[in-house]
Amino acid sequence: MRGQLLPRTVPAWRSRADRFDDLVLDAVDRLSGRWSRELDDVEFAVEDVPPSDPAPWEHGEVPLGRFFPAEGTLPPRIVVYRRPVETRAAEPQEIGELAQSVVVEQVAHLLNLTPEEVDPRYNRDS
Repeated sequence: MRGQLLPRTVPAWRSRADRFDDLVLDAVDRLSGRWSRELDDVEFAVEDVPPSDPAPWEHGEVPLGRFFPAEGTLPPRIVVYRRPVETRAAEPQEIGELAQSVVVEQVAHLLNLTPEEVDPRYNRDS
């Protein structure tokens, strides 16, 4: 007989993708207190991998996230790429810190500020 090993109510049941989504939402919530008005219309998303066509400013490196400015009726969007972030993190515990850094960097790009101005706790080494 086969069945679920874990009930859906326990945290371990959630997939890695679900847990990563939560990390990105936590990063956005952390910035929302200070930048709520500026981030009000911004859409945040998580995708597994970036598209295969690099942006003109990307020179061979795999992006961890991207900022897409508003276009027509589309609001500005910030996308964090789960698999590259997970791969770049040396330890599983570092994934949350790296996701936070990516969100801060992309919000800084949106606001035309430095990451340190967006979040004084920003860690460039993440």
